[in-house]
Amino acid sequence: MDIAALSIVLSQASLSQSVGIRLLSMSKDQAEQQGQTISQMMETTSIHPDLGHNLDIRI
Repeated sequence: MDIAALSIVLSQASLSQSVGIRLLSMSKDQAEQQGQTISQMMETTSIHPDLGHNLDIRI
């Protein structure tokens, strides 16, 4: 393999790796944002402490 072809292959591999890393970074940022949103929703949701403690059954 000549030097020019090797240079092109290495450049393409580097670009592919950079794109993959950027996509993973964007994915991680989005997951963190969704986690924060879920956490905020859980904090603002009203919780009924008596709900679900009793079971009324009639036979």
